[in-house]
Amino acid sequence: MRLMSLRLAAGALAASLALAACSTGGSDADPTSTGADGAAISVAISPATQLIPGRNIEAYDFNMAVWAPLTFVDADSTLTYVQAESIETEDAITWTITLREGWTFHDGTPVTAQAYVDSWNAVAYGPNAFENSGQLANVVGYADLNVTEGEPATEMSGLKVVDETTFTVTLLGPDSQFPMQVSQGQTAMYPMPASALDDFEAYNRHPVGNGKFALTNDFVENEPLILEAYADYQGDAPTVSQITFVPYADTATAYTDVLAGNIDVAGLPPNKMAQSATDFGADHVYSFEAPGISFLGLPLQDPRYQDIRVRKAISMALDRETINKVVYGGLFTPATAFTPAIEPGTPVGICGELCEYQPEKAKALLTEAGGFTGSMNVYYPGGVGLDELYTAIANQLRQNLGVDAVATPSTDWAEFYETRLNGLATGPYFSRWGALYPSQQNTLRVFFVEGGGCTNCIPWYDPEVADLIAAADAQVDGAEAASAYAVVQERIMEEFPAPPLFFEAYSFVTSERVAKLNTSAAGNPNYSQTILAEGA
Repeated sequence: MRLMSLRLAAGALAASLALAACSTGGSDADPTSTGADGAAISVAISPATQLIPGRNIEAYDFNMAVWAPLTFVDADSTLTYVQAESIETEDAITWTITLREGWTFHDGTPVTAQAYVDSWNAVAYGPNAFENSGQLANVVGYADLNVTEGEPATEMSGLKVVDETTFTVTLLGPDSQFPMQVSQGQTAMYPMPASALDDFEAYNRHPVGNGKFALTNDFVENEPLILEAYADYQGDAPTVSQITFVPYADTATAYTDVLAGNIDVAGLPPNKMAQSATDFGADHVYSFEAPGISFLGLPLQDPRYQDIRVRKAISMALDRETINKVVYGGLFTPATAFTPAIEPGTPVGICGELCEYQPEKAKALLTEAGGFTGSMNVYYPGGVGLDELYTAIANQLRQNLGVDAVATPSTDWAEFYETRLNGLATGPYFSRWGALYPSQQNTLRVFFVEGGGCTNCIPWYDPEVADLIAAADAQVDGAEAASAYAVVQERIMEEFPAPPLFFEAYSFVTSERVAKLNTSAAGNPNYSQTILAEGA
């Protein structure tokens, strides 16, 4: 059988997924732009402790500027090659990746197939305890590097170097989504130079990538990161020559600093969404459709939530439209499925009346289920701008169901995360995920497969659901894959383990220096392709 090129494989992912093989990183910017000297922007980011791609959980914007991925998925879900020249398969199990020639890391060493294989093995190696290790879990041999007893292996048997620019990846089973898994969102797939493998602590102080921008200063926690355009970058030129990432512990302060012109871009906090257009004007508020979705997680180990009628009642008691208007300024979309609408094939509307505001039906269902005893503690992470949202949720549950519902914030994110991770939340709680690549696969795996990535976000793990997801992954034909993922959601609907809340948009505000902020299907701005205002 002849090799099936990525043109066929990617086209089969979903009807809306296209391929532009001649591109080296899609954007809405002028592809001929070279980025004038002195064209600099400053961007607010969350404080980070780890910049290494395999460990990054906070520094996505930094990673996407300093590294180039194998593939890139743009805002229109068009998949293009970047570091990869081609990605081919004949069975969706073994994939052959051929790299573009002439690319180098910022230290001048070549980007080779061996560099990719060594990097992926280092990220997957259990004793290294890299947070993003699980992104490689579907590669044959991953389990051998993550044993509970005895000495772990150091190399995955599913990775083989063919020559300087070619390597193969063998997966545990057929997976048509692999070309998207190596796009910009899954940072564990980024390559590292050989020098990084000798001292990860030193590498974290000054990471060296293969992307458009190189870090100029050593990393010091809570200090700005200054990036300069890499002169020898082989892909599309950036439209700016410098990016300074400025850490902010308080999102409200970052918002105020953009308004004052002290920095150029910041994420829009939820509690500022309703007023942002008034503060900045419509031209400087950006809301990008994103592969993010939020749920109201439920403590299913508690007998009070085990009756499906209770779960349905909670969902129908929520007026998502009003919450979206009042809290989010209309920038979000009430969810009607278990995956974001931007992910190809999502069966929008599958939730039906259970995701509609039906307060009378909700109260009748709860009564039919025997009512609800005790208080309903609606728990969420404090200090991140979610107070108004969860206060509204608690108020609606109290008013529409007659339950003693109260919104309770954690002290901080760390406390909330540990509580949810250990299954200790006593009532409905914050639950969300922003997919790392725009496929139903990523969202469904994360929420509904044990160990998939968001532990206890929705603590319901049905083996039948895992099998259905695997069956959908194996479908190479786009229409058949979409139908197979829809079957997964039909099975989830039968149990309705958690109410979907919102399809998210990732929103940002900019200073007057920014004429256009570009994005991708990951929802994050593509800062390297920012268009500055004339004279900025």
